[in-house]
Amino acid sequence: MAHIPDGILSAPVLIGGGLLAAGGVALAVRGLDDRAIPRTAILSAAFFAGSLIAVPMGPTSIHLLLSGLMGIMLGAGAFAAVLVALALQVLLFGFGGLTTLGVNTVNIALPGVLFGMALGPAICEARAPALRALLAGAVGALSVLGTGALVALSLALSGSEYTPVASVLVATYLPLALGEAFVTATIVAFLARVQPDALRPALP
Repeated sequence: MAHIPDGILSAPVLIGGGLLAAGGVALAVRGLDDRAIPRTAILSAAFFAGSLIAVPMGPTSIHLLLSGLMGIMLGAGAFAAVLVALALQVLLFGFGGLTTLGVNTVNIALPGVLFGMALGPAICEARAPALRALLAGAVGALSVLGTGALVALSLALSGSEYTPVASVLVATYLPLALGEAFVTATIVAFLARVQPDALRPALP
């Protein structure tokens, strides 16, 4: 899945991913305040718990990412939420790896941040519930597909022998994208009714 273990990726990919992750986390930390910390912690915990429920899919397994939801609600803060959850998963359960922590953080958080920031304002301003749910579902699905593309790219850049595996992995993200779209749309629709301000990023 998105948790690439140690010993697979090349040094340039690891270094590049680490630098991008550090930049994203720096943006997240710079914007943390009393309003953002609880929301970031809750979504990080939700991602942590959701990642532990994996469904076998071909040669790998899939699980909810919630990266699109984090992108909508946290903006750049998704980098911090994902990093903390991934670090705990590595230390407690051995999911992923310490050397790949930066790459895994970028692969999961970056698509959610980009699509969440791109469509988040339209979601907040949408007056029709159906349109809001459609946009939220699109963020959820596109974020998952973006993660799949980044995971495949990370593997392909690390060695040509990983190219066939990368192609198969991308296909496994398609059913997850549908499930993620449904979950994201459902949560956003609920929040729009009970707490609309939650859909405005706590971080820039």
